[in-house]
Amino acid sequence: MVAMENPNNLKKQLVVEFEGEQGIDEGGVSKEFFQLVVEEIFNPDFAMFTLNPETQMYWFNPTSFESDAQFTLIGIILGLAIYNNIILDVHFPMVVYRKLMGKKGTFYDLHDWNPSLCKGLQDMLSYTEDDMENVFLQAFRITYKDVFGTVLVHDLKDNGDKILVNQNSKDEFVHLYADFLLNKSIAKQFRAFKRGFQMVTDDSPLKVLFRPEEIELLVCGSKNFDFNALEEATEYDGGYLSDTPIIRWFWELVHEFSLEQKRKLLQFTTGSDRVPVGGLSKLKLVIARHGPDSDRLPTAHTCFNVLLLPEYGTKEKLEERLLKAINYSKGFGML
Repeated sequence: MVAMENPNNLKKQLVVEFEGEQGIDEGGVSKEFFQLVVEEIFNPDFAMFTLNPETQMYWFNPTSFESDAQFTLIGIILGLAIYNNIILDVHFPMVVYRKLMGKKGTFYDLHDWNPSLCKGLQDMLSYTEDDMENVFLQAFRITYKDVFGTVLVHDLKDNGDKILVNQNSKDEFVHLYADFLLNKSIAKQFRAFKRGFQMVTDDSPLKVLFRPEEIELLVCGSKNFDFNALEEATEYDGGYLSDTPIIRWFWELVHEFSLEQKRKLLQFTTGSDRVPVGGLSKLKLVIARHGPDSDRLPTAHTCFNVLLLPEYGTKEKLEERLLKAINYSKGFGML
């Protein structure tokens, strides 16, 4: 309602404050706000998106019960993230960003979202024998599932269930199939989503300056978790230096972390588990001494990307305290 009343308000710097929580928004609180919102957006209970288990990509639910306004709001969130330089943990296939730039989804976009389906269609296109009708037994009627697993049918042509795909019509079938899945079946939902996105970005030269791949980078950040680059760019404070024993232990442990643990460390120290545009060297992480050896857990000022680390006496204690901190923290500050 606020956005519709005056969309220009969306183009102001967003400052977030959580009720009952301390914290000045120098960037960290906004990052947490967006992350919490995104978690709710893709909550299966709302059934606004379907998840492809093979690619872990989300797609618009063509049978969603939610109103257009809800999809418009999600588009606004995406636009606000770009406008406020926030990296989001969203998993859309590239075709979403192509469609935001005014393109249409085609067969070639299917692989990113549903590679198994794409391979099946590619096998059909590659088949050259005359017995295609008997081998594939594929009519111009397709089936797909809604978010609840219910099988739905759709005729790509009139009386499609009575027309078998043959060598002459296979290109048409593949085109109609991809067009239905990526464009027609979700036209209402995507139109509302795009409207929200444009409410924030319509005055910016996104279409002129950026390719769809670069728009994805602005929204989701880089996929390159180069922690060597992060180590090289990290600064130290409070008496720590790069060759202080605990700092050496810290990086030895971090480089041995699993990808999931590295994500949690980023989340703990910066408020987001995403890699910013330009890579981890752009994070400007600071590790500061937080007193002598003690049983206190490490803490962080996510607004400023500062990790406060007591000078633990052993590498084993550092590992135990650090893992506990990154695994059991949520929200602003420590729980």
